[in-house]
Amino acid sequence: MIACSGSTFGPLEVWGGLEASVVRVDHDIVDQIRLTGHDRRKSDLDAFAALGLKAIRYPILWERVAPGTLADADWRWCDERLGRLRELGVWPIVGLLHHGQGPSHTNLLASDFPQKFAAYAAAVAARYPWVDAYTPINEPLTTARFCGLYGLWQPHARDPRVFARILVNQIRATQLAMRAIRSINPKAQLVQTEDLGKAHSTERLSYQAEFENERRWLTFDLLTGRVDARHTLWQYLAEAGVASDLEAIAADPCPPDILGIDHYLTSERFLDERIDAYPEWTHTRNGRDTYADVEAIRVVADGVRGPERLGGDAWERYRLPIAFTEAHNACTREEQLRWFKDVWDGAVRLREAGVDVRAVTAWALLGAFDWNSLMTRRVGHYESGVFDIRGEKPRPTALAWLIRSLATRGEAEHPVLDAPGWWRRADRFTYTPVRSASPEAPELPRRRAPKHQRAPILVAGGGGAFASAVVRECELRGLEVEALTRAGLDIADPDSVAHALDRVRPWAVVNAAGFTRVARAETAVEQCWRDNVVGAATLADACHRKGVPFLGFSSHLVFDGRRASAYTENDAVAPLGIYGMSKAAAEDAVLSRCPGALVVRAGPAFGPWHERNLLAELERRLAAGETGILVPDSVVTPSYVPDLVSRSLDLLIDGEAGLWHLANAGPVSIVDWVTEIAAAVGGDASAVRAACRAWADALRPSNSALASRRGSVMPSLEDALARYVDWRRRHPAVPAEPVAASAAA
Repeated sequence: MIACSGSTFGPLEVWGGLEASVVRVDHDIVDQIRLTGHDRRKSDLDAFAALGLKAIRYPILWERVAPGTLADADWRWCDERLGRLRELGVWPIVGLLHHGQGPSHTNLLASDFPQKFAAYAAAVAARYPWVDAYTPINEPLTTARFCGLYGLWQPHARDPRVFARILVNQIRATQLAMRAIRSINPKAQLVQTEDLGKAHSTERLSYQAEFENERRWLTFDLLTGRVDARHTLWQYLAEAGVASDLEAIAADPCPPDILGIDHYLTSERFLDERIDAYPEWTHTRNGRDTYADVEAIRVVADGVRGPERLGGDAWERYRLPIAFTEAHNACTREEQLRWFKDVWDGAVRLREAGVDVRAVTAWALLGAFDWNSLMTRRVGHYESGVFDIRGEKPRPTALAWLIRSLATRGEAEHPVLDAPGWWRRADRFTYTPVRSASPEAPELPRRRAPKHQRAPILVAGGGGAFASAVVRECELRGLEVEALTRAGLDIADPDSVAHALDRVRPWAVVNAAGFTRVARAETAVEQCWRDNVVGAATLADACHRKGVPFLGFSSHLVFDGRRASAYTENDAVAPLGIYGMSKAAAEDAVLSRCPGALVVRAGPAFGPWHERNLLAELERRLAAGETGILVPDSVVTPSYVPDLVSRSLDLLIDGEAGLWHLANAGPVSIVDWVTEIAAAVGGDASAVRAACRAWADALRPSNSALASRRGSVMPSLEDALARYVDWRRRHPAVPAEPVAASAAA
């Protein structure tokens, strides 16, 4: 069996899970198993097993296996995958439908849906009689809400009658499926999952919050036979036309063996009738009031319930074993680590209080696509999970380390875990904080290292534009950081470096110092070499000797531009000028002295808080009314500074080493890039366009576009430009005394 039983708890287990939704949106089908590439990679299973997982929520989905009749089902993929999991000793919790509608010959509203689904479940059990854990249908209530009340997925309804029919069809299908499965394997367990949140509200909307807080239990209440004429929501459901279905369900209870609690930072909601305080897209209505429905964590001053307390609520209500079956946070890497550890620590405390918690599940092992829009828009927005699939093969992130540590030792330590996640910080509010009509009792304080005991990230080059951007990003992410100017850290002086490392005791070092004037480097060779090569090598060498992770930055100008396509990390360098030569030499020196160092090559930088770059200088010239501006006519892949810094910090936390190319995907000529920005921010684009011609600058290759074989983790250039233009419209460029346009790297 997949977990302990009885009153004696075994060790808290780590399970894994794959985002496996197959959702119909209008005439499109979103298939996460295909999007993440897992349908093509059997090798993923070995990587999962290496994490130490005891079990995995694994999709054997109806519409994928038997899109036509059961007689035509193709079991080859399932045979191979389930067979390999069995060999690896990772027990599958088999899912048969994941937010899906089933094959095209049925749907969640069809009267024969439960019977057809049960027939498929029986076929699965007959083929794999050794499988003893099932989640027949994932999150029935959530699926019913999204399909029947919110209009997000087919049939795109906003009708309580449609909602009720979809819900009872799924519950009845689950009951019949488990009966069919247990006729073959009587020991088969039902691990029923549901997204368990809570509604908070103002006093005026307390009636709506009360209703939603009763509704959230419906999946578990229905399966345990609690929804009869005495149930709070009986009348609501009966008026939706499903009274006879409720009677049949109550007469044939199928209580879960394990309650699977899925909980996200967006699961708890706040309802507020003061709609002017919130964006229009948050507004909704219930026939009585119009109100905003927003993430409670972003507005409720007195706090939210959280997974630990919600798990306790479920235990008090049902006294059934619990597992946290989805623990995932679409955020920066340290916040992903903090969230999973928070859920894990909460599970440990619940067990200490006598609650039978079996496991915490690392969800979205391979990440997920377009969940930021609930899969209603196909834009390819990817959020990584335990593995990042954007390279030539899935790459383990820092979450893999955390999962492995918890699975094998039951504990894990990392400097980023010493600080609280954003959901516990005072800067979590997106809106003006409001007290809920039913405030939560304050949470017990979480043990965190005192600030003076937290190991920081040390940033060299303090006071510089790029170092300031690194510091800003660290502070936004709750990462302890200390930046030192040259007075406190001369990176080319071994004694200064040793003293700084001994005093600060960082857990990582970011080298944001260096000589950046491309044209001036031709006449300031000695200074350029000292700052870029000697300094980088000295700092990296000291970090290696102390075992401190090191992050440094290099440039697209290490290439000569003779390639017709973008350069990858495997391409040989051939710089044209002194600046490029210094960066190429620095790469070699750093990686030879500190093999574990991470060196990020970037394209020409642009963005907020970073005014000393080519684009910002040209914008200032446009703002000053200059015309006939010379622009290098070369092809590049720019690096938007917020993206560059954020993704670099993610890779640093992941423990990545060697060369990485980080540029916003989408090669562009500098001419087109500047012209587009000028037009977007209201400048005179013709001032640039009129002067466009090839610029015979021997220092800049005609093509220095970057691509990555290790992972395309940066957003598109189009996305970055849109964010930059939005920022620039709010912070117009200030005319200034221009400097040489070629003075920015």
